[in-house]
Amino acid sequence: MAASGNNATLSVYIHWPFCASKCPYCDFNSHVTDSVDSDRWRSALLAELAHFAAETRGRAVTSVFFGGGTPSLMDPDTAAALIEAVKSHWRTDPGLEVTLEANPSTAQIATGAGRFRNFFEAGVNRLSIGVQSFDDGALGFLGRGHSADEARDALRLAAETFPRFSFDLIYGLPDQTPDDWTRELDSALSLSGDHLSLYQLSIEPGTPFHRDGVRAVGDGLGAALYRITQEKMEQAGLPAYEISNHARPGFECRHNLDIWRGGDYAGVGPGAHGRLTGTSGTETIYQIHTPERWLAAVEAGGHATAKRKTLTPIERAEEILMTGLRLSEGIRRDRLAELENIIDASGLTRMIGGGFLENGGGGLRATLSGRLCLNEVLRQLLVF
Repeated sequence: MAASGNNATLSVYIHWPFCASKCPYCDFNSHVTDSVDSDRWRSALLAELAHFAAETRGRAVTSVFFGGGTPSLMDPDTAAALIEAVKSHWRTDPGLEVTLEANPSTAQIATGAGRFRNFFEAGVNRLSIGVQSFDDGALGFLGRGHSADEARDALRLAAETFPRFSFDLIYGLPDQTPDDWTRELDSALSLSGDHLSLYQLSIEPGTPFHRDGVRAVGDGLGAALYRITQEKMEQAGLPAYEISNHARPGFECRHNLDIWRGGDYAGVGPGAHGRLTGTSGTETIYQIHTPERWLAAVEAGGHATAKRKTLTPIERAEEILMTGLRLSEGIRRDRLAELENIIDASGLTRMIGGGFLENGGGGLRATLSGRLCLNEVLRQLLVF
């Protein structure tokens, strides 16, 4: 598959689908199992990685991201083998970003900092930790398998072990007040490095929260909590570079930033998604969702692709619009030409006039007000 322009580079996403328990808000492809055959899973992930490497020869890989599930439950030797395989299949930059998602309880699996140290020695240089809250009551509500003290301990270990680390928090829990969230942010900033991910709780269909009738906070309180977040992070020197992600300049997650900008990525593992651009356009690629079926398919044929489809120019442009407006930088001028056929001119005028969008020399970007109601902004912009 030939590539050109900004698609001459590539990001690699590797999905580890297993968790110790399933959180009631989670709609990701994650599964609880009693045991995992590490050798089989390592071989299968390596095989599917080789499959996508064969059709993307000549690309330069800029980042690797282990997501899940809980990738920190993976055998560190598996992570090491996959990272080494990436480096053998593709050209990589000396500053290759390798991120692995972890739960705080993972740090307790081995004595002291042992497990985190093992992942660092395997080649992981950025850890993303799912803390979600520093309040034990909230952690219980969210179904997390760690305490607030264990989260703090894990963050200290991460700071001692990795050159870069980040962690996630969830806000907008039922009965949470602005004062509650302000205190939570103060706790986060006292332990943070150069990156924080701060997500408002959403109730997704199919999750236990949805089945149990848990309600998200109303729009008014949600907007107030979001504004508090932006103000506190700006003051701390970690401005938003994406709706839910904050970093000191230069410390953004390069993997996600490349994808939000419309870059290509290969998705490996159960349920992983990919986007690969060739001479016929950009293909959307989906791997088999169920872990057992994915594993069997890879062992039988070297990969487990369930579906791949070439996006129409309109579909691809819609993706670029939807992901690009999530970024504080917006959609850069050099990419806006691809969107001319899908942006409604009158809608664009309304959104700019209403203070929801700015169309300056650098490109098209959403204002703070626009990011608060981005779905409606997109609805106003899309012709179809």
